[in-house]
Amino acid sequence: MDFDDNVVLMESLINGEEKAYKFLLNKFHRKLNAYALTLVNDHSMAQDIVQNVFLKTWKSRNKLNPEFSIQSFLYKSVYNEFINSYQQNKAMMLLQQKYVESMHHIVETTDEASIERMLAIINREIQNLPPKCQQVFIMSKKEGLTNIEIAEHLDVSIKTVEAQISKAFKILKEKLKDNYNMMMFLLFAVPSQD
Repeated sequence: MDFDDNVVLMESLINGEEKAYKFLLNKFHRKLNAYALTLVNDHSMAQDIVQNVFLKTWKSRNKLNPEFSIQSFLYKSVYNEFINSYQQNKAMMLLQQKYVESMHHIVETTDEASIERMLAIINREIQNLPPKCQQVFIMSKKEGLTNIEIAEHLDVSIKTVEAQISKAFKILKEKLKDNYNMMMFLLFAVPSQD
């Protein structure tokens, strides 16, 4: 089969022929990756975009039109995927920004004695965590070590580190109840007084 012929390639894709899909990947993956990189300037994001485009193309192959150029279709799809991921990231960044702004507002309008009291409560609850849990949590959240660094330092698996951190957050959330978000924000956003 001559997959270089656009109609043959498109019809083979529509019929679900894997050889046609592999040909598509081999022919366009690097070019599309280079194009996506010009849009996002981030290697892993560019790869994600291109991977999504290929997956979506395969999943909705029965909707392809043999009359259209597959190359134009792929480039347009990469651009659309970039726009979608940009808007999602922008929405996430806006949400995070709003959260940080509202927390800053609370911190600024709360007197210092109350903040000190809250920090004392958090630190007390951290001290009450089970020993392993407490050690991992402090190394991660206060000392800023990565999960890999903690795993190596304690000679445990990364999964164990992740489980201990999740456990710590769960315990703290139960203990601090409604004040959890504010207290966590204080703990990690306000410079430590010690």
